[in-house]
Amino acid sequence: MNRSGPAAFARPPALLAWLCAAATVFCQIRYSVTDPGGRTPLTVLTVLSFAAASLADAWSRSGARAAVTLVVVAGGGGLLAEVTGLHTGFPFGKYEYTDDLGWPVAGVPGVVPLAWLMMAWPALLAGRALAVKPAGVVAVAACALAAWDVFLDPQMVDAGYWTWSSPEPSVPLVAGIPATNFAGWLLVAVLIQAGLHRLVPRPADPIPGPAGGPAPALYVWTWFSSVWAHFAFFGRPWVALAGGVLMGAVALPFAIRLGRSLRWARVSA
Repeated sequence: MNRSGPAAFARPPALLAWLCAAATVFCQIRYSVTDPGGRTPLTVLTVLSFAAASLADAWSRSGARAAVTLVVVAGGGGLLAEVTGLHTGFPFGKYEYTDDLGWPVAGVPGVVPLAWLMMAWPALLAGRALAVKPAGVVAVAACALAAWDVFLDPQMVDAGYWTWSSPEPSVPLVAGIPATNFAGWLLVAVLIQAGLHRLVPRPADPIPGPAGGPAPALYVWTWFSSVWAHFAFFGRPWVALAGGVLMGAVALPFAIRLGRSLRWARVSA
Protein backbone atom coordinates (compact mmCIF):
# COMPACT_ATOMS: atom_id res chain seq x y z
CA MET A 1 0.00 0.00 0.00
CA ASN A 2 1.28 3.43 -0.90
CA ARG A 3 1.27 5.60 2.25
CA SER A 4 2.71 8.72 0.64
CA GLY A 5 -0.56 10.24 -0.54
CA PRO A 6 -2.47 13.12 1.07
CA ALA A 7 -4.61 10.73 3.14
CA ALA A 8 -1.52 9.68 5.08
CA PHE A 9 -1.12 13.24 6.35
CA ALA A 10 -4.57 13.01 7.88
CA ARG A 11 -3.40 10.39 10.37
CA PRO A 12 -2.95 12.28 13.67
CA PRO A 13 0.56 10.94 14.52
CA ALA A 14 1.88 11.78 11.04
CA LEU A 15 0.38 15.26 11.04
CA LEU A 16 1.72 15.91 14.54
CA ALA A 17 5.17 14.70 13.49
CA TRP A 18 5.31 17.15 10.60
CA LEU A 19 4.05 20.07 12.70
CA CYS A 20 6.65 19.37 15.40
CA ALA A 21 9.36 19.00 12.76
CA ALA A 22 8.48 22.41 11.34
CA ALA A 23 8.67 23.89 14.84
CA THR A 24 12.07 22.25 15.32
CA VAL A 25 13.51 23.75 12.16
CA PHE A 26 12.12 27.18 13.08
CA CYS A 27 13.66 27.02 16.57
CA GLN A 28 17.02 25.88 15.22
CA ILE A 29 17.15 28.73 12.73
CA ARG A 30 16.14 31.26 15.38
CA TYR A 31 18.77 29.87 17.76
CA SER A 32 21.62 30.51 15.35
CA VAL A 33 20.69 34.18 14.87
CA THR A 34 19.74 34.92 18.51
CA ASP A 35 22.07 36.64 20.96
CA PRO A 36 23.81 34.00 23.13
CA GLY A 37 22.17 35.35 26.26
CA GLY A 38 18.71 34.57 24.92
CA ARG A 39 19.25 31.10 23.49
CA THR A 40 18.25 28.91 26.44
CA PRO A 41 14.47 28.99 25.79
CA LEU A 42 15.13 28.10 22.15
CA THR A 43 17.38 25.24 23.24
CA VAL A 44 14.61 23.77 25.36
CA LEU A 45 11.95 24.34 22.71
CA THR A 46 14.12 22.70 20.05
CA VAL A 47 14.59 19.58 22.15
CA LEU A 48 10.92 19.38 23.09
CA SER A 49 9.67 19.81 19.52
CA PHE A 50 12.28 17.43 18.05
CA ALA A 51 11.50 14.79 20.69
CA ALA A 52 7.78 15.15 19.98
CA ALA A 53 8.45 14.82 16.25
CA SER A 54 10.45 11.63 16.77
CA LEU A 55 7.80 10.12 19.05
CA ALA A 56 5.00 10.95 16.63
CA ASP A 57 7.08 9.66 13.73
CA ALA A 58 7.72 6.38 15.55
CA TRP A 59 4.00 6.08 16.32
CA SER A 60 3.08 6.84 12.71
CA ARG A 61 5.47 4.23 11.29
CA SER A 62 5.34 1.43 13.83
CA GLY A 63 2.47 2.07 16.24
CA ALA A 64 2.03 3.42 19.75
CA ARG A 65 4.15 0.62 21.22
CA ALA A 66 7.15 1.89 19.23
CA ALA A 67 6.75 5.35 20.73
CA VAL A 68 6.58 3.91 24.25
CA THR A 69 9.64 1.78 23.54
CA LEU A 70 11.49 4.87 22.32
CA VAL A 71 10.70 6.65 25.59
CA VAL A 72 11.85 3.72 27.73
CA VAL A 73 14.93 2.62 25.79
CA ALA A 74 16.29 5.91 24.41
CA GLY A 75 14.92 8.36 26.98
CA GLY A 76 15.34 6.06 29.97
CA GLY A 77 18.64 4.70 28.73
CA GLY A 78 19.96 8.19 28.09
CA LEU A 79 18.90 9.33 31.55
CA LEU A 80 20.53 6.30 33.19
CA ALA A 81 23.76 6.91 31.29
CA GLU A 82 23.76 10.62 32.19
CA VAL A 83 23.04 10.03 35.87
CA THR A 84 25.77 7.38 36.01
CA GLY A 85 28.20 9.63 34.15
CA LEU A 86 27.42 12.64 36.30
CA HIS A 87 28.01 10.83 39.59
CA THR A 88 30.80 8.41 38.62
CA GLY A 89 32.57 9.86 35.57
CA PHE A 90 31.80 6.70 33.56
CA PRO A 91 31.41 6.37 30.61
CA PHE A 92 31.87 9.97 29.40
CA GLY A 93 34.39 11.46 31.80
CA LYS A 94 33.92 13.84 34.72
CA TYR A 95 31.56 16.74 34.06
CA GLU A 96 28.99 18.94 35.79
CA TYR A 97 25.77 20.54 34.65
CA THR A 98 24.99 24.17 35.38
CA ASP A 99 21.52 25.30 36.41
CA ASP A 100 20.71 26.97 33.09
CA LEU A 101 18.62 24.17 31.55
CA GLY A 102 16.53 23.65 34.70
CA TRP A 103 14.21 20.79 35.72
CA PRO A 104 16.88 18.41 37.04
CA VAL A 105 16.27 14.68 37.48
CA ALA A 106 18.92 13.23 39.82
CA GLY A 107 21.09 16.21 38.85
CA VAL A 108 20.52 15.83 35.10
CA PRO A 109 18.40 18.45 33.30
CA GLY A 110 15.18 16.88 32.12
CA VAL A 111 15.73 17.94 28.51
CA VAL A 112 18.96 15.90 28.29
CA PRO A 113 17.34 12.43 28.08
CA LEU A 114 14.88 13.93 25.60
CA ALA A 115 17.87 14.88 23.44
CA TRP A 116 18.96 11.22 23.40
CA LEU A 117 15.40 10.25 22.48
CA MET A 118 14.98 12.82 19.74
CA MET A 119 18.04 11.76 17.76
CA ALA A 120 17.99 8.02 18.54
CA TRP A 121 14.93 7.47 16.36
CA PRO A 122 16.14 9.07 13.10
CA ALA A 123 19.55 7.47 13.71
CA LEU A 124 17.83 4.07 13.91
CA LEU A 125 16.02 4.77 10.65
CA ALA A 126 19.36 5.64 9.07
CA GLY A 127 20.82 2.34 10.24
CA ARG A 128 17.87 0.41 8.89
CA ALA A 129 18.02 2.23 5.57
CA LEU A 130 21.74 1.65 5.06
CA ALA A 131 22.24 -1.85 6.50
CA VAL A 132 20.42 -5.17 6.46
CA LYS A 133 21.90 -7.49 9.06
CA PRO A 134 21.15 -6.64 12.71
CA ALA A 135 24.79 -6.04 13.62
CA GLY A 136 25.17 -3.68 10.68
CA VAL A 137 21.99 -1.79 11.53
CA VAL A 138 23.09 -1.28 15.13
CA ALA A 139 26.60 -0.24 14.09
CA VAL A 140 25.40 2.35 11.57
CA ALA A 141 22.64 3.64 13.86
CA ALA A 142 25.05 3.96 16.80
CA CYS A 143 27.57 5.87 14.68
CA ALA A 144 24.76 8.07 13.37
CA LEU A 145 23.77 8.95 16.94
CA ALA A 146 27.27 9.34 18.40
CA ALA A 147 28.55 11.45 15.48
CA TRP A 148 25.90 14.07 16.23
CA ASP A 149 27.58 14.79 19.56
CA VAL A 150 30.62 16.15 17.70
CA PHE A 151 28.36 19.14 17.00
CA LEU A 152 26.31 19.05 20.18
CA ASP A 153 28.92 18.99 22.91
CA PRO A 154 31.03 21.98 21.78
CA GLN A 155 27.86 24.01 21.21
CA MET A 156 26.43 23.24 24.64
CA VAL A 157 29.75 23.76 26.45
CA ASP A 158 30.18 27.11 24.76
CA ALA A 159 26.62 27.99 25.83
CA GLY A 160 27.56 27.22 29.45
CA TYR A 161 25.19 24.28 30.00
CA TRP A 162 27.90 21.93 31.31
CA THR A 163 31.62 21.92 32.01
CA TRP A 164 34.32 19.25 31.78
CA SER A 165 36.73 18.67 34.65
CA SER A 166 39.47 17.34 32.36
CA PRO A 167 38.82 18.27 28.72
CA GLU A 168 42.14 16.86 27.53
CA PRO A 169 43.09 14.82 25.63
CA SER A 170 40.49 16.03 23.19
CA VAL A 171 39.53 14.78 19.77
CA PRO A 172 41.43 16.51 16.93
CA LEU A 173 39.59 19.65 15.72
CA VAL A 174 37.15 19.52 18.67
CA ALA A 175 38.99 21.44 21.37
CA GLY A 176 37.70 21.40 24.92
CA ILE A 177 35.81 18.11 24.67
CA PRO A 178 37.55 14.99 26.03
CA ALA A 179 37.94 11.95 23.82
CA THR A 180 36.36 9.86 26.59
CA ASN A 181 33.08 11.67 25.98
CA PHE A 182 32.81 10.42 22.42
CA ALA A 183 33.85 6.91 23.42
CA GLY A 184 31.10 6.97 26.04
CA TRP A 185 28.58 8.26 23.54
CA LEU A 186 29.41 5.44 21.15
CA LEU A 187 29.04 2.83 23.90
CA VAL A 188 25.68 4.16 25.05
CA ALA A 189 24.51 4.59 21.46
CA VAL A 190 25.28 0.94 20.71
CA LEU A 191 23.24 -0.20 23.72
CA ILE A 192 20.31 2.08 22.90
CA GLN A 193 20.21 1.17 19.22
CA ALA A 194 20.56 -2.54 19.93
CA GLY A 195 17.55 -2.29 22.24
CA LEU A 196 15.48 -0.26 19.80
CA HIS A 197 16.27 -2.45 16.81
CA ARG A 198 15.35 -5.57 18.76
CA LEU A 199 12.14 -4.24 20.30
CA VAL A 200 10.70 -2.06 17.51
CA PRO A 201 9.52 -4.08 14.48
CA ARG A 202 11.31 -3.22 11.29
CA PRO A 203 8.84 -2.12 8.57
CA ALA A 204 9.21 -3.41 5.04
CA ASP A 205 10.48 0.02 3.97
CA PRO A 206 12.21 2.05 6.72
CA ILE A 207 11.72 5.19 4.62
CA PRO A 208 8.12 5.30 3.36
CA GLY A 209 6.90 8.24 1.33
CA PRO A 210 7.11 11.79 2.69
CA ALA A 211 3.84 11.48 4.62
CA GLY A 212 5.33 8.56 6.54
CA GLY A 213 7.10 10.97 8.84
CA PRO A 214 9.81 13.64 8.88
CA ALA A 215 12.47 11.92 11.00
CA PRO A 216 14.82 11.06 8.10
CA ALA A 217 14.67 14.62 6.78
CA LEU A 218 15.29 15.98 10.29
CA TYR A 219 18.46 13.91 10.57
CA VAL A 220 19.83 15.21 7.28
CA TRP A 221 18.72 18.75 8.12
CA THR A 222 20.44 18.59 11.53
CA TRP A 223 23.71 17.58 9.86
CA PHE A 224 23.54 20.32 7.23
CA SER A 225 22.37 23.06 9.60
CA SER A 226 24.97 22.11 12.22
CA VAL A 227 27.78 22.41 9.70
CA TRP A 228 26.56 25.81 8.61
CA ALA A 229 25.85 27.09 12.12
CA HIS A 230 29.24 26.12 13.56
CA PHE A 231 31.02 27.64 10.58
CA ALA A 232 29.02 30.85 10.21
CA PHE A 233 27.57 31.63 13.66
CA PHE A 234 29.30 29.71 16.48
CA GLY A 235 32.93 30.44 15.60
CA ARG A 236 33.85 26.75 15.45
CA PRO A 237 34.91 26.10 11.83
CA TRP A 238 37.01 23.07 12.81
CA VAL A 239 34.00 21.52 14.55
CA ALA A 240 32.02 22.17 11.36
CA LEU A 241 34.67 20.24 9.46
CA ALA A 242 34.97 17.36 11.91
CA GLY A 243 31.24 16.97 12.43
CA GLY A 244 30.55 17.48 8.76
CA VAL A 245 32.79 14.55 7.88
CA LEU A 246 31.83 12.19 10.72
CA MET A 247 28.07 12.75 10.75
CA GLY A 248 28.10 13.20 7.00
CA ALA A 249 29.44 9.66 6.60
CA VAL A 250 25.91 8.56 7.53
CA ALA A 251 23.86 11.62 6.58
CA LEU A 252 24.98 11.78 2.94
CA PRO A 253 24.24 8.14 2.04
CA PHE A 254 21.02 8.43 4.04
CA ALA A 255 20.01 11.52 2.06
CA ILE A 256 20.69 9.67 -1.20
CA ARG A 257 18.64 6.71 0.00
CA LEU A 258 15.83 9.06 1.05
CA GLY A 259 15.88 10.82 -2.33
CA ARG A 260 15.60 7.53 -4.17
CA SER A 261 12.72 6.45 -1.94
CA LEU A 262 10.82 9.69 -2.56
CA ARG A 263 11.32 9.39 -6.34
CA TRP A 264 10.04 5.82 -6.22
CA ALA A 265 7.02 6.94 -4.19
CA ARG A 266 6.13 9.52 -6.84
CA VAL A 267 6.50 7.01 -9.65
CA SER A 268 4.36 4.37 -7.92
CA ALA A 269 1.67 6.83 -6.73
